[in-house]
Amino acid sequence: MSACSAIFERIQLPKEKYKMHFLEWIMPISKKESLVDYTQRFAKQITEKNPVLVGVSFGGVLAQEIAQIIPCKKIILISSVKSPEEYSPFFKTVKATKLYKLLPISFINWTENFLHKNGSKKIKNTLTVYRKFLPVRNKLYTQWAVRSFLYWKGCKNKTDLVHFHGNADQIIPIKHIKNCEIIKNGTHVMILTKSSTIQQHILRCLA
Repeated sequence: MSACSAIFERIQLPKEKYKMHFLEWIMPISKKESLVDYTQRFAKQITEKNPVLVGVSFGGVLAQEIAQIIPCKKIILISSVKSPEEYSPFFKTVKATKLYKLLPISFINWTENFLHKNGSKKIKNTLTVYRKFLPVRNKLYTQWAVRSFLYWKGCKNKTDLVHFHGNADQIIPIKHIKNCEIIKNGTHVMILTKSSTIQQHILRCLA
């Protein structure tokens, strides 16, 4: 949810054929702003007609919402879900019990800053990578994103959709995912760890 467009930096498409546009998260108006209203504002970043949308994790949810309001040629999902029916029992429990309201975002950010200053070299290196690819940790945004994901109602898209999912994804377990192309040993961050494989699949879809 807090990833920036840097997660796509290892995906290299032929420049003579394709033009890549990187979209960044915008701040929600409030933690209860509807995903539909947010999508209307977010989609203003898209200037090309009939684009192919590529979304990772929660970005895949937003990609499907965008395709509801502007014509899109194709949607490519990576490590994401196509409907709330693909949520794991864990997410359903968090929603039902409203445990997400207890997420200590300020404390998590404080702990990260403390460890980055005082932790071991290994911890500091890990956090440096974490900060590069997951920099969006604004409290309002995080509260909105968690709530929006849990309460997503799904879309009835007619846009052509392809879903790539790793069989080692522990955040969104593949056993709950239907109709996807399986990436062997792919985790939830396979956009980074298996970028060459993902790139080949994207090129095949575009072709």
